[in-house]
Amino acid sequence: MKTILITGGTRGIGRATALSCAEKGWSVALNYVRDAIAAEQTIRDVHAAGGHAAPFKGDVAVEADVIALFDAAESRFGRLDGVVINAGIVAPSLPLADMDSARLRRMFEVNVYGAYLCARESARHLSKNRSGGSVVFLSSAASRLGSPFEYVDYAGSKAAVDTLTIGLAKELGQQGVRVNAVRPGLIETDIHASGGQPDRAQRLGATTPLGRAGRAEEVAAAIVWLLSDEASYTTGAILDVSGGR
Repeated sequence: MKTILITGGTRGIGRATALSCAEKGWSVALNYVRDAIAAEQTIRDVHAAGGHAAPFKGDVAVEADVIALFDAAESRFGRLDGVVINAGIVAPSLPLADMDSARLRRMFEVNVYGAYLCARESARHLSKNRSGGSVVFLSSAASRLGSPFEYVDYAGSKAAVDTLTIGLAKELGQQGVRVNAVRPGLIETDIHASGGQPDRAQRLGATTPLGRAGRAEEVAAAIVWLLSDEASYTTGAILDVSGGR
């Protein structure tokens, strides 16, 4: 049985991943930043699906929170076998010329600095395991498309995650820790509403080669595979789950 820490684990792809882990009988440490009600509901759903779970509050952009999160999760479950670095934000669609500095700062604090902090703590904790472990980053197809006139800041933050995936995989390979990323495309989650376009996934999903938006569960399936022993020879990979877009 594995224990997996998921940042931003109470909604969207994070929540779907938690439930997929539960179906395997794995334990899940669920990180959230504000919504305790959603966290408790996800915990109940994980238990109903056959797994074990506990909530851990913390902001991934705050170093003390991240250190405390990893220490508390390891203390609660005894060890960590995998980490899904999923927490991230997006902002309303704008061309770069119209973005203010507060937006840019927060985007990179959460999506880049936060990812690096979580990656550092993953390296510190997973490298202690004799059997190694697995880190899976949530990137985005935006990192290779650029998201012009929408979220070039978000796209840039996810490009940093792609680079981190490649570099960290090389650093941790000798310690038996695999590092990969999943790059979702147009997935039906509420992140699009956060960007001011609640219908974006369905509207643009129709233009993909598969002709539809994806589901959070389809991304979760890729994440869980990368966490599993079935992906034992896969590291430094960036897997597109984007319907061919």
